[in-house]
Amino acid sequence: MKKTHILALVMVAVLIGVLVSLLGNFSRYEDFNSRAAKKGNEIVVAGKLVKEKPLQYNPLKDPNYFSFYIADEKGNQRMVEYKGAKPRDIERSEKIVVTGHMEGEVFKASKILMKCPSKYVENEMQKAAA
Repeated sequence: MKKTHILALVMVAVLIGVLVSLLGNFSRYEDFNSRAAKKGNEIVVAGKLVKEKPLQYNPLKDPNYFSFYIADEKGNQRMVEYKGAKPRDIERSEKIVVTGHMEGEVFKASKILMKCPSKYVENEMQKAAA
């Protein structure tokens, strides 16, 4: 084989390796009772804030501790602890996506993403009511 053919094969192998590694990083939403959660792996959980249970955040005592309860898409509720400041307007969020791992019955979050109500949905509702 020529050196150019060998170089081309090596480049194709590297390209395939890069594509496989990128595709392996896509995560799907899990629930709190999934097999991955029970193994202590980092998972991504989507759910809703449980408004009946308390939010704990005291910036004077510890500004880097926030805890709340979330119900995943299957209805399982867990306490979520986050080492960071309370996200702004979390009470108004439609959906919360947390990334982290389970420690016993508590979910230790490393990231929190929120989907807040859209101002366009409110405008549409006002138009429909008129």
